[in-house]
Amino acid sequence: MSYGLHGKFTATPGNGPALLQILLQAAEGLRQNADCLIYLVSSQPGEPDAVWVSEVWTSQAAHQASLGDEATRTLIAEARPLIAAISDRVELAPQGGKGL
Repeated sequence: MSYGLHGKFTATPGNGPALLQILLQAAEGLRQNADCLIYLVSSQPGEPDAVWVSEVWTSQAAHQASLGDEATRTLIAEARPLIAAISDRVELAPQGGKGL
């Protein structure tokens, strides 16, 4: 069964664009990961410091394994000081749809 995550990252004031760029770099790096089915990064109109991420993986174990990747760990380290809060985080069990 596939594994999904969806959540909102709120950047420290004024750092939304920088956080967005880091998460887009993460998305680009995941293009070669066959276990990552979807990694969607979205901005929120009217809320410049908010960045939403929706992920679908082949399994929860595949997601966990991705966090051990050196490039991913580097991006997490860059992003961490820019993040004021992570909210609306939910784990999902994707059932199907366009893109899956």
